[in-house]
Amino acid sequence: MTFPLASVRAAYPALADGYAYLDGAAGTQVPQPVIDAIAGAYRQGIGNVGGAFPASHRSDAIVAGCRAAVADLVGGHPDGVVLGPNMTTLTYRLAGALAKEWGPGDEVVLSRLDHDANVRPWVHTGATVRWAEVDPVTGELPVEQYADLIGPRTRLVAVTAASNVLGTRPDVAAICALAHEAGALTYVDGVHATAHGPVDMKALGADFYATSAYKWSGPHIGAVIADPALLETVRPDKLASSSDEVPERFERGTAAFADLAGVTAAVDHLAAMVPGTGTRRERLLASMAAAEEHELELFGHLLAGLESMPHVTVYGKPARRTATAYFTVAGKTPREVAEHLAARRVNVWNGHNYAWELTAVLGIRDAGSAVRAGLVHYNDRSDVDRLLDALL
Repeated sequence: MTFPLASVRAAYPALADGYAYLDGAAGTQVPQPVIDAIAGAYRQGIGNVGGAFPASHRSDAIVAGCRAAVADLVGGHPDGVVLGPNMTTLTYRLAGALAKEWGPGDEVVLSRLDHDANVRPWVHTGATVRWAEVDPVTGELPVEQYADLIGPRTRLVAVTAASNVLGTRPDVAAICALAHEAGALTYVDGVHATAHGPVDMKALGADFYATSAYKWSGPHIGAVIADPALLETVRPDKLASSSDEVPERFERGTAAFADLAGVTAAVDHLAAMVPGTGTRRERLLASMAAAEEHELELFGHLLAGLESMPHVTVYGKPARRTATAYFTVAGKTPREVAEHLAARRVNVWNGHNYAWELTAVLGIRDAGSAVRAGLVHYNDRSDVDRLLDALL
């Protein structure tokens, strides 16, 4: 199926400003239906949940709709969708709750490939950390090392489904299988991966799967998805007066209800990018597969262009990856490159991008790290050509 790029791009008002938005790895633009859903929620009137009046009932419906939409996106259960302001906040919350049952000598296995949001919350639990190392040349996270890292004291294995700077997609299913053989839980950071193809958290073996809507055309809302039965065994710190039900007991304070309406609209938008029939879950799988094919085809052009330039160094050569490039330009700091591109109306990011451990492995953390250009479903060849032309 040909990806309907023109109609997809037309849904995003921000793209009309003439910039090439290659900053999607740090957050995408939002389509008109998301804008309309958020504005519509406020326009219609909303209240806090659990009330006896219509505005409150509308918020109840928005929350339920959001849980169902996120569950469809990742292959989870609506009653296992924990919503919050962002993935980092939710991961700290889950880490603190899980660690209540851990004792001295208990271990967590972390990866140097991961965004710091799936590293530091586990470090701060006080558990003994065992590190999975990254191949600095290929950017791969070898599965074989996990057989030696995971043992009888392992309580949790945290791993990313895709690196937010190199794009590396490690063999999460194999890593999670080794964790489960040892009786450990798995926490999969899907923030970067979810935007770039179909997701099946059960097939990955994720006990907890984290994602953020701002990476896939939604507002700044995070979610962690788990089996409701597993969540029932976890006791987070909470207000004495707040609900003890799952998943509500993990959600501190009043939610941003209008933004939750925007999350549902974002999922519906992704499901409708390519024509199709069936359930929303089925349409999402087909649509995201088509989007991934489009992105990777475009990325081949980007990567070939970057690698043809003798003054550009591209980091990582993973066999399976998202459409994300991380590179430096000889004689220029990453910030200078980003400013040069911004002056030519090309948006890219520079810095470590919270890949704190990985940029140290690559030997570039203290030198301003690198430039990141990330493709998403609404990018086209002209976006890539403008970047490449500006780097010549």
